[in-house]
Amino acid sequence: MTARNEMRLLPWSGPEGKPCYLSTDDRAGYMSRLADNIEAAQLGTAAELLEQASETLNDQDTDPEEVQRLAQELTGALRDVLRVATSRGHLLAVSEQHSS
Repeated sequence: MTARNEMRLLPWSGPEGKPCYLSTDDRAGYMSRLADNIEAAQLGTAAELLEQASETLNDQDTDPEEVQRLAQELTGALRDVLRVATSRGHLLAVSEQHSS
C-alpha cells in the first residue's frame, strides 16, 4: 500500500465535495485507468468550452444569459482542470522522489 503522501488525487469528489484519493502502486490498474480516462474527458471538455467561449465573447449579439451559462460551465471546467493539474503535479513529484 502507498503512503498517504503518495496517493493519487482522483478527478472526482466524494461526499460533501471532499477529495478522493487512490492508494495503489498499479498505474495500469482499473481505478488508475478509470481516473486517466475521466481526466482526459475533463480536459477535452475544457478545450471545447474554451473554443466556445472565444466564439461567444466575439459575438456582439450574445445573450447575457448565454454568457452567464458559459461562465458557469467554464468555472466547473476550470475546477476539473485544476484538480487534474494538482493530481498530475503531485504524481510527478512522487515519481521524482523515487528516482532520486
